[in-house]
Amino acid sequence: MDDWRVVYESRNRRGCSDRALVLASAQIVYEIIDDGLSCALVVPAADSARAVAELRLYDDENPPVQPKRRKRVVYQDALPGLIAYVLIVCAVTGMAGYSFFGGDWLAAGRVDGTLIRSGEWWRTITALTLHADIQHLLGNLVFGVFFGIFAGRLLGSGVAWLTILVAAALGNTANTLLLESTHRSIGASTAVFATLGLLAGYVWRGQLMAQDRWSTRLGPIIGGLALLMFTGTGDENTDIGAHLMGFVCGFAAGMVLTLVGRMPAPPRTQRIAGGLALALVVVAWFVALRV
Repeated sequence: MDDWRVVYESRNRRGCSDRALVLASAQIVYEIIDDGLSCALVVPAADSARAVAELRLYDDENPPVQPKRRKRVVYQDALPGLIAYVLIVCAVTGMAGYSFFGGDWLAAGRVDGTLIRSGEWWRTITALTLHADIQHLLGNLVFGVFFGIFAGRLLGSGVAWLTILVAAALGNTANTLLLESTHRSIGASTAVFATLGLLAGYVWRGQLMAQDRWSTRLGPIIGGLALLMFTGTGDENTDIGAHLMGFVCGFAAGMVLTLVGRMPAPPRTQRIAGGLALALVVVAWFVALRV
C-alpha cells in the first residue's frame, strides 16, 4: 500500500460507504480500511488528486443537514393565574351554595340550550364556575391547575387564562348549538379541556418541539387527543360534547396566538389580559343575577 493515499477518513462508516460509491462511479480504484474505530478510503497515488476533486464536488452538492434549532422558550410565572382560577371557582361554588344575594345561582348561571339560543350569552361563562358537588369541584380544580401550570408558564398567566376563558365559552356555545335546545350543564371541565387544546395547538403551530420527523411534529396533537380520550370520557353524566368542543376551540385559539404577535406577551399586556378575564366573569355573573 506504499503507493496509495488516504483521501477520506471518518468514524462514520456510512460516510465512507457513500463516498466509496462516488469513487466507483468515477471509475477510481479504492480500498476501505476499517480498524473498528474509524474507516478510511485509500486510492492509488496517481489517482489521489482526481479522487479528492470528486469527493470535494460531492461534498459541495451534499452539504451536511443542520438540525433545526429548537425555539427558545422563556417560561413565565403561572402562579397568579392559578391562584385566581382556584379562588374564583371556589368562591362562586361557595356563594352559589349559600344563595348569596338571594339568587338561585344554579338556575341563573348554568348552560341552558334554549336560553343561550335566545341570547343569554353570559351562561357560557357563568356555567364554567358552577359545580354539582365537592367531587366535581375538586376534579376540575386538580386538572385545571395541572394544565394551567403549563399554559401559564408558556404564555403568561394573563394571556393564558383570558384565552382559556374565551375558548371555553365558545366551546359551550358550540356544544349548545350542536345538541338539543334542552341541553343543560355546569362545570369548569370545558375550560380544562380548552386549556389542553390550547397547549396542543400552540406547541404544534408554534413548532416548539423538534421538527425532524412527522411523528414528532404531530406529537402535541396526538398527546392532546390521547389525554382528551383518557380523561374527557366517563359515565353518563360526563358532557363529552363540551369536552370535545372545549378542546377544539382551545386548539384553534392556540394556533391563532402563534399569529397575533410575540409570545409570551410583556407584563403590561399580561395584566390587561388577566383583568379582562376577571371582568368577563364578574360582568357575566352580574348580568346573570340581575335578569
